Amino acid sequence: MVDIATRVHNHKWKIDPIVRSLIDTDFYKLLMCQSVFRNRRDTRVTFSLINRSTDIKLAELIDEGELREQLDHVRSLSLSRGESTWLRGNTFYGKRQMFRPDFMEFLEGLRLPAYHLEKRDGQYELTFEGSWPEVMLWEIPALAVLMELRSRAVLKDMGRFELQVLYARAMTRLWEKLERLRDLPDLRIADFGTRRRHSFLWQDWAVQAMIEGLGERFVGTSNCLIAMRRDIEAIGTNAHELPMVYAALAEDDAALRRAPYDVLADWHEEHEGNLRMILPDTYGTPGFLEGAPDWLAGWTGIRIDSGDPATGAENAIRWWKDRGEDPTKKLIIFSDGLDVDRIETLYRQFHGRVKVSFGWGTLLTNDFRGLVPGDGLAPFSLVCKAVAANGRPTVKLSDNPAKATGPASEIARYRRVFGVGEQTATAPVV
Repeated sequence: MVDIATRVHNHKWKIDPIVRSLIDTDFYKLLMCQSVFRNRRDTRVTFSLINRSTDIKLAELIDEGELREQLDHVRSLSLSRGESTWLRGNTFYGKRQMFRPDFMEFLEGLRLPAYHLEKRDGQYELTFEGSWPEVMLWEIPALAVLMELRSRAVLKDMGRFELQVLYARAMTRLWEKLERLRDLPDLRIADFGTRRRHSFLWQDWAVQAMIEGLGERFVGTSNCLIAMRRDIEAIGTNAHELPMVYAALAEDDAALRRAPYDVLADWHEEHEGNLRMILPDTYGTPGFLEGAPDWLAGWTGIRIDSGDPATGAENAIRWWKDRGEDPTKKLIIFSDGLDVDRIETLYRQFHGRVKVSFGWGTLLTNDFRGLVPGDGLAPFSLVCKAVAANGRPTVKLSDNPAKATGPASEIARYRRVFGVGEQTATAPVV
């Protein structure tokens, strides 16, 4: 097993680039990329970095030259022969040849497009523009680069023994969490922590700890490179990006109202089983469920990613019952702001009523809270979102208005079109 503290102390850039592979990304990005490549490949998009934790001045912490060096390295990456073979021949969600030959040919020839970087008011403005299937694959590596460069900036002046103690404390903290999770006998939990991880080495260590500590309760990781190297399941379905871009392309209010369902109709043609998971909160879960076509009730389950998770799950259970479905045969994946307390609470509330699973993110792969002076390693809320499609702004409303993105006038229009009523804003939990 890698001695992370020694590796950090004796850091050599060529040994430890932050992003090591084009598949050092989340599995759902590749699934969505194939769907976009098939259905909307000519769409032009802009992605932009958004730091919700405005008190953390990234441009004052992270050297611009180091950032450019890491971003340029990402642009140099392409699929290796072994990675291509894994994607072409492996079984994902019980299906072989999940990725079509034409998409694999595209991916094998891909180098990520250029980026645009500026400093403004202590923050980095990082944007990517181009064809949707190419630009969308910048999201995860861009976030991983910024998150790890911040970690490196905090750690750079620490001595060898100080680093050993720091990582020993972080390891102990994570292992104690896993010991608590062992008390949940039918637990199903996956690593969803790539985008805001402390570092690649730490995410890989956390996954190995989950494998040993939880056994069959640990069902896999969203990180494709780690899944390949550790011979475990790659986990992921779809995300808010798809309805955000489809909605931006809508020509009128009626088409806008249909857009979230058009996304899932395209998805329905490509995938089955546990890949048929609804993410209903892009423009508000209650309105989405109320207007959903009956065929969606037959899907495998729902992922709850914003708002109060218990409320979201209760709404889903009522919706399934109203549509004549048996909730005990449905799957709910909780994936927003999870840590052990919340996992335990939700498990006990819904275990037996539905099939319950958890996608554990930032507080699995980046819980260094309180471990350095000034809490300089505490995780923070950094996202990279599609902000425009074919020149039109994108909008996300969420079940938590604190996560809403887009121009104020467009947010107001979307709230009207999707009938979003009063919402309670809460500070996003990373």
